[in-house]
Amino acid sequence: MSLEHVDVLIVGAGLSGVGAGYHLQENCPGKTYAILEARDCIGGTWDLFRYPGIRSDSDMYTLGYSFRPWREAKAIADGPSILSYVRETASENGIDRKVRFHHRVVRAEWSTADARWTVEALRSDTQETVHMTCGFLLMCSGYYRYDEGYTPDFAGTERFAGQIVHPQKWTDDIDYENKRVVVIGSGATAVTLIPAIAQSAEHVTMLQRSPSYIVSLPAEDPIANVLRRVLPARLAYSIVRWKNVLVTMLVFQLSRRRPGLVKALVRKGIEKRLPQGFDIDTHFKPTYGPWDQRLCLVPDGDLFEALCAGRASIVTDHIDTFTEDGLRLASGAELEADLVVTATGLNLLTLGGMQIAVDGRDVDVSQTMGYKGMMLSGVPNLAMAFGYTNASWTLKCDLTCGYVCRLLNHMDEHGYRQCTPQNRDPSISEQPFIDFTSSYVQRSIDQFPKQGSKAPWRLYQNYALDILTLRFGSIEDGAMEFSEPAIAPDDLEPVPAAA
Repeated sequence: MSLEHVDVLIVGAGLSGVGAGYHLQENCPGKTYAILEARDCIGGTWDLFRYPGIRSDSDMYTLGYSFRPWREAKAIADGPSILSYVRETASENGIDRKVRFHHRVVRAEWSTADARWTVEALRSDTQETVHMTCGFLLMCSGYYRYDEGYTPDFAGTERFAGQIVHPQKWTDDIDYENKRVVVIGSGATAVTLIPAIAQSAEHVTMLQRSPSYIVSLPAEDPIANVLRRVLPARLAYSIVRWKNVLVTMLVFQLSRRRPGLVKALVRKGIEKRLPQGFDIDTHFKPTYGPWDQRLCLVPDGDLFEALCAGRASIVTDHIDTFTEDGLRLASGAELEADLVVTATGLNLLTLGGMQIAVDGRDVDVSQTMGYKGMMLSGVPNLAMAFGYTNASWTLKCDLTCGYVCRLLNHMDEHGYRQCTPQNRDPSISEQPFIDFTSSYVQRSIDQFPKQGSKAPWRLYQNYALDILTLRFGSIEDGAMEFSEPAIAPDDLEPVPAAA
């Protein structure tokens, strides 16, 4: 049976998948590619999440693409604006014509003899199983499950007379107007939801087990607004992008080296936003260090405004059980609720849940080591777009896509058909792939590859360093092994580059 073949197959048509398509078109114009998307539209995270107030937790000058300036006034943008930005980018560059919707990739098998992947996808619209082949597989499927979020097994939920919903499953018909709402959680989703719901709910209670670091930033970047008026859009965008990158790096490094100073600065910012006498120690003093988990951003202090206005409140306690009318807490206190929102996190997933095999042998991803944060030891011709945990997701994905293009061009120049990262250094020790204490990471970290104790296996979470390594560093670094296996042209159906 003849199989359709492309040079590069991208999995996922979200923020990083669209970016990958652009990089391939610009830097590898002779390569054919297609994008397989499990859902029925472009957008990924920014289409999936529909809860009130959905917005970025990074500024759009770094979350946006390096090649397409963000032109809106708000630097901390709402979900619909980001979704439009991604879709417009895809449409303007013809990337949307490369997308095959309803294709959920479930398995990929590499053949060294043929130097190609055979990829299996299930079509949700026709229930068919589809097979394609490709020379390189680029995973842009994110890092969490799209079909379900994480909700702890709370006691007594069957007794609750109201509605319980996870933000990942939010629908437009959920009614919170003039209702008593409890939002369980203290992370980015919770601090986003609460000010939005509080505008029309009777009251919103933020119920947290422990506090998070919360920082208020202006929704609009005043420096960006000035520069856009006096400079060309691309130049202004580039300057603000680097300004924000450097500020983020400075805060992260200070958090690691002077955590007491960063704690004091965050607390001072909170004290300015809340009335005198507010119990900051109970509700806004985390037990962990800054940037051991992501900092939560609230544009223009909207969460604090809701608290000061009395439309919202915070309770720091543990849940004992749900009751008919709400929740009973470990302290014995009771919270009445008509609607409970479980902003309790994500379920992480590697490679979008896809199984992989190399020359007939299944690969356990958790037993591999991540090469430059994007490829896997012993796995040929496969890369994954995995963003920063301490900065904007897109910054690393942008570098990853650029590196993959460099790698593909290098292979063409030297006649290589296969590139495989291999760790031959016995002095390198294994470490967790994601160095974060967040519960959603710790629950799933054993599913992820390891990282190594030194380059090129170490994840430094440093954009400037990664630019030097990925954009300008040598492709042939000793850890990447190249080969020229025999090619079997039978059963390949090439797709023209212009298709």
